[in-house]
Amino acid sequence: MDATVLIGLQPGVGLDEGTAAIDRVTGAYGRPDVLTADQLADDSAEALNMVLNIVYVMLALAIVIALMGIANTLALSLHERQHELGLLRAVGQSRRQLRSMVRLESGVVAVFGTLGGIALGTFLGWGLVAANPSVEGSTFVLPVTRLAIVLLVGAVAGVVAGIRPARRAARLDPLEAIAAP
Repeated sequence: MDATVLIGLQPGVGLDEGTAAIDRVTGAYGRPDVLTADQLADDSAEALNMVLNIVYVMLALAIVIALMGIANTLALSLHERQHELGLLRAVGQSRRQLRSMVRLESGVVAVFGTLGGIALGTFLGWGLVAANPSVEGSTFVLPVTRLAIVLLVGAVAGVVAGIRPARRAARLDPLEAIAAP
């Protein structure tokens, strides 16, 4: 069974005449939709946009999971480096500087993770397009603006994920932290 039949109109036949003729012929077959090339392209784009929106929702969920991972890893790292953090505070680093350092560390981890994800996703997207040359008109287009937004959101999210561990690290008593084994 054919899902799509493409019909070209003879020179001199208008779109309304052609559509009427196609409707007469297809009337016995359940009156399938008769679309112009622009309408078909719009329908295809709408379906692709729905898939793209699903991918964006999955990306948002991945970011939330990554934030929890960054916060947990950072908290464990700070616990392991408690002695070093105490020494930094003892030699003059302020609580504010310590919080900034931890948040910056969290942001760097998030940026590296985001860049890795963007690089891998770009390579896989290019590979999928290049591996399927049978789809006519399919070209690989790098959405630079969207990727820049993803990178920015990843960086900000990383800094946000580091707020709680940074606050906890800044509350450490320097003498107790230095005495910790």
